[in-house]
Amino acid sequence: MTSPTPVQLQHYIDGAWLEGDGSTIASTNPARPEETVAQGRQAGAAEVDRAMAAAVSAKREWARTPAHERGAVLLRAAAELERNADDWGLELAREEGKTLAEGRGEVLRAAQIFRYYGNDGDRTAGEIFASPRRGEKILVTRKPLGVIGVVTPFNFPIAIPAWKIAPALAYGNTVVWKPASTVPLLAVRLAQALDSAGLPAGVLNLLIGPGSMGNAIVEHPALDGLTFTGSTGVGRRLAAAAAGRGIPVQAEMGGKNAAVVLADADLELAAEQVMLGAFRSTGQKCTATSRLIVAEAVADDFLAMLSERASSLSVGDPTDPSVAMGPVVNDAARKSILDGVGTALAQGAELIAGGKAYDDGLLASGYFVPPTVLELPADRELDVWREELFGPVLAVRRAASTEQAFELANDSEFGLSAALFTQDVTRALDAIDDLDVGILHVNSESAGADPHVPFGGAKKSGYGPKEQGAAAKDFFTHTTTVYLRGGTAGV
Repeated sequence: MTSPTPVQLQHYIDGAWLEGDGSTIASTNPARPEETVAQGRQAGAAEVDRAMAAAVSAKREWARTPAHERGAVLLRAAAELERNADDWGLELAREEGKTLAEGRGEVLRAAQIFRYYGNDGDRTAGEIFASPRRGEKILVTRKPLGVIGVVTPFNFPIAIPAWKIAPALAYGNTVVWKPASTVPLLAVRLAQALDSAGLPAGVLNLLIGPGSMGNAIVEHPALDGLTFTGSTGVGRRLAAAAAGRGIPVQAEMGGKNAAVVLADADLELAAEQVMLGAFRSTGQKCTATSRLIVAEAVADDFLAMLSERASSLSVGDPTDPSVAMGPVVNDAARKSILDGVGTALAQGAELIAGGKAYDDGLLASGYFVPPTVLELPADRELDVWREELFGPVLAVRRAASTEQAFELANDSEFGLSAALFTQDVTRALDAIDDLDVGILHVNSESAGADPHVPFGGAKKSGYGPKEQGAAAKDFFTHTTTVYLRGGTAGV
């Protein structure tokens, strides 16, 4: 099979596409590591300064642009994303490893997000309060923060940037964006969509570079706010650095999400949804189901159903429409996940499905990990119960009661998402009160987020205001309370 010619990567600074002056960077196909998808040169310190200067120069005019005009740019970008969904979805599958359907779906999700925020000019822009003084009104208005640093991960290379960049721009901010260096091509495509939509120069600036570039952005004196999605360790370091300078931070970090299957659940539905939550996107998403708590009364039957489904899941080249699960993003991830499985087995886990590295053909040469289900012993704690492997690995424990099931679900420093499977509305209402998470799904998989409602976690899964929906305004703007009185006192 002939490999497509690698796309040449460029940076987008002050409305122009530029070559970098740093070291060479290349993204490879995780299903076929010998295949280069895109290549170019990284940005350096000089480009960071240029991007920040461009964002500063553009911020006043963009903030003063009417909301409907800003929204029109976002709507044109959404149309560009929709027009290119097939081609860019294929590139996403080749570069990141999602299946073709998921890649195309992610590009369309980015378009959906841009459409939501593109229409923000039709929504409430502030509030008016009554004044205790005659002849006066009290207005609470919203203003953009200014220059926003955006640091995004590999696992959703166009959707996560969209749900940060779209509200940032809609509310009048300018952006300096550093995507994950493992998936730079889809970042270029998103910037191209905005460029084609007529975004003014300097409003968005794209820099492709190493992880250390995130530090350079956070430490830059022109920065007014930082939004980050990624690992807990990196997020905490960036948040600490920003907080030390008084810079507002919005950070979405780790998750060790639980699905709870109670004895009265529709087991066929639960098995389907747990599989999707655990293995769609190869388990490489912060909301993936990585822990399962199942009622003792149905555990044997349910685990047999999961084992059969996991073992029959089609794994392979994600650009093949018949494939249900592709590779993980790179060899380091593959090794880390398989090491985590090995540790769990050594500590006493029972292998229900998967668990062993592929030993021949494409699955051995690419960065593939089999869909894996591990049942953990009840009498001791294993590392896999708490540590985020970020791959297609599901750790299972049994619960003797609903109360114990909820206790096990809460047994994590993270609190991003959870799923509950039950036919009892009382148990569902109890879960709303008892499960300490930012997102709760009842009878659906733990993953999934709509752009018009808040997204984010409880406990140590998040820091700062929530993302998406109207909640995004709480981060990307600040309020000004205006006491408005005419030139003469009222009577």
